[in-house]
Amino acid sequence: MAGAEASVGRAAGWMAGWLTLMVVIAVAGREASRELSVFQIMLLRSTLGMAMLWPLVHAAGGLGAVQTRRLPQHVLRNTVHYAAQYGWFVALTLIPLAQVVAIEFTMPIWSAALAVLFLGERMSGLKWLAVGLGLVGVAAIVRPRGGELDAGQLIALVSALGFAVSVVLVKSLTRTDEAVAISFWMLVVQSAIGLVPALWVWHWPSATTWGWVVVVAFCGTYSHYCFARAMRHADATVVVPMDFLRVPLTALVGWLAYAERLDLFTAAGVGLILAGNALNLLRAPVGRR
Repeated sequence: MAGAEASVGRAAGWMAGWLTLMVVIAVAGREASRELSVFQIMLLRSTLGMAMLWPLVHAAGGLGAVQTRRLPQHVLRNTVHYAAQYGWFVALTLIPLAQVVAIEFTMPIWSAALAVLFLGERMSGLKWLAVGLGLVGVAAIVRPRGGELDAGQLIALVSALGFAVSVVLVKSLTRTDEAVAISFWMLVVQSAIGLVPALWVWHWPSATTWGWVVVVAFCGTYSHYCFARAMRHADATVVVPMDFLRVPLTALVGWLAYAERLDLFTAAGVGLILAGNALNLLRAPVGRR
């Protein structure tokens, strides 16, 4: 990665935006799903998102800024991401928020391995330790009963694998396409994929649900823009472990909004996750700060 682009500090700044928006979308998605099908939520998220993204497209130079020579890769990435996101929204309705996000964080082990295999990134011992601490923290929070996953946990786990594939494809796309183009094609492709299933189950949302849908659209659109920008400033093996912070943040929101319990195991898991992130950031090469 070129020195002008490589910066852990800048990547962390964009990831702060990602984290905030992803915590909010978890609540908004759960509330919207009380009335609407997940298919309908996802279609409205994408179509409204295109209008919300337009200021960034315009500022970047208009439609010329989103031209790409890698349309097949965008289609592949967003097909995988659509399926993973569908599972994520369904899991939100089945298990506590903290569990959904915690299980999602089996993703870093998949994405790190895929980045090494397909992108040529290197995994140092410290990076593996950072990921390992995060995953142990996640296990402490989830604690599957009897060692088995229920339906919601299994759906969340499969979604995590899909998100890992999506992360690696995004990292590959950032080598040639700008963040605004990646976000634009995400919305276009996922609108096309979701149109028929959403229309099949369509019914008009209430005013309150419209509000939640707008929040979902805003967070979904700009969170991925933030993530793509973060990927331009650091390797996937540096950026992805920062996302571990979403686990304690979501656990806190779940406690405040839904009275989902926080116990000593959860606190211990949060501590391990924070330790992994600190190790990942503090021991990053100086040239990438």
